[in-house]
Amino acid sequence: MGIDLKHAMSGEKVRLLTLIRPALALVPEVEKPRGKYQFREKVIWTGVTLFLYLICCQIPLYGVARASGSDPFYWMRVILASNRGTLMELGISPIVTSSMVMQFLGNARIIDVDMKVKEDRNLLKGAEKLLSLIICVCEAFAYVWSGMYGDISQLGAGNALLIVMQLSFAGIVVIMLDEMMDKGYGLGSGISLFIATNICENIIWRAFSPITIRRENETEFEGAIIALVHFLLTKQNKVSAIHQAFYRSNSPNINNLLATVFVFLIVIYFQGFKVELKMSNHKVRGYEQTYPIKLFYTSNIPIILQTALVSNLYFLSQIFYKRFKTNFLVRLLGVWQELEYGGQSIPVSGIAYYISPPRDWQDIVADPFHAVVYSIFVLGICALFSRLWLAVSGQAPEDVAKQLKDQQMFFTGHREESMISQLRRYIPTAAALGGMCIGILTIISDFMGAIGSGTGILLAVNIIYGYCEMFQKQRDDISFD
Repeated sequence: MGIDLKHAMSGEKVRLLTLIRPALALVPEVEKPRGKYQFREKVIWTGVTLFLYLICCQIPLYGVARASGSDPFYWMRVILASNRGTLMELGISPIVTSSMVMQFLGNARIIDVDMKVKEDRNLLKGAEKLLSLIICVCEAFAYVWSGMYGDISQLGAGNALLIVMQLSFAGIVVIMLDEMMDKGYGLGSGISLFIATNICENIIWRAFSPITIRRENETEFEGAIIALVHFLLTKQNKVSAIHQAFYRSNSPNINNLLATVFVFLIVIYFQGFKVELKMSNHKVRGYEQTYPIKLFYTSNIPIILQTALVSNLYFLSQIFYKRFKTNFLVRLLGVWQELEYGGQSIPVSGIAYYISPPRDWQDIVADPFHAVVYSIFVLGICALFSRLWLAVSGQAPEDVAKQLKDQQMFFTGHREESMISQLRRYIPTAAALGGMCIGILTIISDFMGAIGSGTGILLAVNIIYGYCEMFQKQRDDISFD
């Protein structure tokens, strides 16, 4: 009877994944390219994808009653490639959230997937895309219901539905653009392209923004460099002007800009850390090459997943707090306070407060326990996600060993049977240690006040560095041909 129950439970796991097969016929899909695209064609398609994304970032939502008020995703918008009040309000949040959910379900054995079977891989990708579409529509409804665009009674049913339709349509466009890039039309992934563009745009804007901000005694420019030039030209005391440009609060300053450059250089330096294993080929005698295992083995995946987890918790916490402020569980999740400037809310207590970065050194001194808890959370979650990602991304030692064996490759000086043990010696360590290093750099960046947050800078550097390697490889291939 125990065996029957076990088989029944196993069959149930399979059915959970196969149940979505009929629904996949209704999910829009990008066809695979009929042939291999040349490098120039990929550059053109990448440019087209980026152009469509930037257009969506500039088209405002129709039917919005107001754009003021707190922004639940203020701290995460740069990383989620979203732009408030536009078609790109949701950004890549549905894609990242669905990926995180499917990863959890796979590791918890709630769904049974054999990544070696092509049909299972296709079903998993289809399920992930279907879930991202569902999340996209649910987030659109949640945004409207939370009152981000005005009270529903003021919007009216027609405008509310119209906003949901706009957000859902734009979310589907982002999902399709990402799929198009993944299937080989462009360079890299759509998610990486959108994130890097949004982060770099934010850094440049905060450095050179010409928008003026009214203070009590004077008017300042938002951009750090523009403000420095303005202070030097308008203030008689040049030392005071430089001091204000470097240390002003509530707006980007030169120290923030220098911290951003410093973190960029540190991350680029860490990109060079890797272990290279010498390899030979069974078929070609004398042929040797190296297999590199980088410190950042899982790239920017841990940060993206950590960001998705925190941003969704922030969003839910603010929605519940706005409607049920006196509830104990809601206050335990997070208590929020709206700032006088910037139209944003910050957590001041609860779980949301302790997993959010301190705003400056004064916050660290005032509440060191907050800084310690935040540091432990970021380090732990990055290392955890980095290790878990190996199992579902095809980068685990067993998967890499199979790929190398299929190419008739083996490690020089080692027997073929010991290939998995050699990879297990390095890959899990690189994944966990790399995830922790990313967490440490994120914490340092946040404490230094780098523009775009430490998470955003790490993502931007990793993505740009990856594109540079991609361009260099294509260049070498063209030169070889």
